[in-house]
Formats: sequence, C-alpha cells, structure tokens
Amino acid sequence: MAKRKPHIRVTQTPPSPDREASPTTTFVRERRKANGLSQRELAELAGVGPRAVWDLERGKPTLRMDVVNAVLKVFGKTLGVVEAPRGEPQGGEE
Repeated sequence: MAKRKPHIRVTQTPPSPDREASPTTTFVRERRKANGLSQRELAELAGVGPRAVWDLERGKPTLRMDVVNAVLKVFGKTLGVVEAPRGEPQGGEE
C-alpha cells in the first residue's frame, strides 16, 4: 500500500502594511462592498477565479491586464493610459 503524503495547509499572508493601495485596488474593494458583493460573487460576475479578486484587492504587483479589466468591467470601467511621474535619468540619458 502506498504511503499518503501529509496534508499541508498553506495560509495566505495579508498585504504588507507598508504597501500602499493603488487607486485600482481601492476602487474595486470600495465598489464591491458598496454593492454588497463578496469576493466570490464579484469573481463570478467577472468570469474570473476568486483568487484573482483576492490578489487584486490586496495589491498584488503582477496581475494579468485582461483579468483586471474583467473585474473592472463589472463596474463599467477599464484600465487606461495615465501620466506617470518621471524619475531621474538613468545611466547616460539626458
């Protein structure tokens, strides 16, 4: 009889307290709550997995744009191009 591997429970860590919430993160969380939706319900409406909504609301820095747009579409929004502050020139750039 083959031995069973022990069950390992993986817990998710909350976002770092020093990580600032992005405008998108804040918008999605506030609109979801204002509409009385759970993360799972929002995910179903958007056609994405619940983990995508969880990651988005916690400010995960790497999310697929199509997934974010699917969630935003529920609220009649989409990602767009905005001005970004420019830093100091790097290595030989003027």
